[in-house]
This record gives sequence, structure tokens and C-alpha cells, in this order.
Amino acid sequence: MAEAILNQPQLQDAEKAREYLEALRWPTGIVCPHCGVIGAHYPISGKQVRPGVYKCKDCREQFTVTVGTVFEDSKVPLNKWLQAVHLMCASKKGISSKQLERMLGVTYKTAWFMSHRIREAMQDDKSGMLGGGGKIVEADETYWGNSKRSKAGKNAKRAGGDHKMKVFTLLERDGRARSFHVPNVTSKTLRTILRDQVARDTKLMTDEAMQYVGAKHDFRSHRTVNHSIKEYSRGEVSTNTVEGYFSLLKRGLIGTFRHVGEQHLGRYVSEFDFRYSHRKINDSDRAQIALKGIAGKRLMYRHSSQLQP
Repeated sequence: MAEAILNQPQLQDAEKAREYLEALRWPTGIVCPHCGVIGAHYPISGKQVRPGVYKCKDCREQFTVTVGTVFEDSKVPLNKWLQAVHLMCASKKGISSKQLERMLGVTYKTAWFMSHRIREAMQDDKSGMLGGGGKIVEADETYWGNSKRSKAGKNAKRAGGDHKMKVFTLLERDGRARSFHVPNVTSKTLRTILRDQVARDTKLMTDEAMQYVGAKHDFRSHRTVNHSIKEYSRGEVSTNTVEGYFSLLKRGLIGTFRHVGEQHLGRYVSEFDFRYSHRKINDSDRAQIALKGIAGKRLMYRHSSQLQP
């Protein structure tokens, strides 16, 4: 079945990939990415012009389906882009850039940059509130990164995870996951995110950590489990779902990616959020949703010193 999916025409031929992407991006008619006009365009033809180039009758600018997207100005054939999107959407624990390098037949640097562009397409704009209507949202934090002790020396054990990177995740039970790479896990930081992202008419579930004290005033209810006495569930009250998500995230970070720098952690976590939030559909449909997110998220290698493999 997997082989049959990867043999689809749009994944094997660059021209078919362009036609597929045009139909996906412009289902009601071609849209000029420069001025937004629909239908006021005409194709440019000629020996020196590649297929798929259009000119807008309104603003007179030329464009293709990749202009204004994460694919713009890439020399990688479009069908290879679609292959990479499908592989990243289908891999539950992620797929490394080295694996993409081998499967796509590109350089490691190209595969690495492709994967980061696709992660940009997967980014949740974090619009709309989680929960509401009495739904349950679980919240928890986890740590990732350097296992060595911090500069605190002998007192490092007391620092807990202070020397590690922190991820705070909100998980709508039977729904979406939304994660944040945060500088700290203080009450001020976490409650600000909770108020901004979770509807007030929500049943919030957390552990007994002190940073959640006071959350009961912000939501319909706030109930906790006490991990310190090995309590992990009490009726509907638990954080088992978000902890299961962290388990999947950690297996991916440890087993697939091995090392993730702090400047990139947010993108990797967003990738896992995306797959989790769309877990109930098949791989092809998940890839289509990712492709619909390519517009307006162009990522330039030379524009950021953070983009280093």
C-alpha cells in the first residue's frame, strides 16, 4: 500500500506535481499571489518559459503556484517536495534529514532545509481557542536537551530541569495538541498561555504542580492528579493523554533526530503537534492539509543565522 501511494503521478513527475498543487491551492480559480485577484491571468508560453508561469492582468506581475510559499525559488523538483511532505506526514515519529537525503537523492543540506520548510507549513497559527463547551484540556510540561548538570555544579540536582529546554503542551482530549517552547515553567508563563489559548468554559486537567495553583479561577473547573503519591487517574481526571503525547515526542526526538538545538525545537514540536492533531485521517489527507499550509510561510536560509544544520 505504501509503495502504491508513493507511485502516485504527482509524486513521480514534476509536471503532474505542479498540476496537483495548482488544483489544491486554487480550487476555485487561479489566484495572483501578488495582488490577490482571482481569474485575471493568462499563461505565458515560449521556448524559454517553463510550464505553469502566469501573468496577472491586473498587477502585471508574473507568478507560479509556488510563489509566496515555502517552495518558492527552490531548484528541487516539485514532485520531490511532495514526496518529502508525504514522508514527513506519514512518519509517526518523524523522519530524519539523513533519511530524506537517501530517499530523495538530494544533499544532506538540501534535505535538512526542505524538512524545516515543511515544518513551517505544518505550523499551527494558534488561532481559535482550545476546549470550550465543557470539553477537557490537559496541560503539562516536559524537558528536553542537555543531560549534563548546569553551571550550578553540586547544586545542579536542586535545579531540576532548569538547565534543559522546556516544552509546555495543551492537549484537547480527543482533539488537537498545541505546544510551546517556553523560557521557564513558572506560574506567570504557563497561566498566560492557558488564558490566551484555552476557552474559559473548559475543564482543565493538570498535575499538582504549584504553577497551576489559581487556574481554577480561569476555567469552568480545574482538577488535578497527585503524581507524588503515585496517583495517575481518578475517574475522568488524569493527564495520561498529554503524557502519552510526550512519550511519542521523546521517542521521536531521541530515536529519530537525536540532537535538536534550542533554536529549532519549536519547529520540531510543531511537527509532532500537526501529526497528532490530524491523527484520525490517512497519510494522503494529512499531506494535503500540510500542503494547504505552504502559503505565506516562506523560510529563507540566508536570512537567519539560526538556520544551521
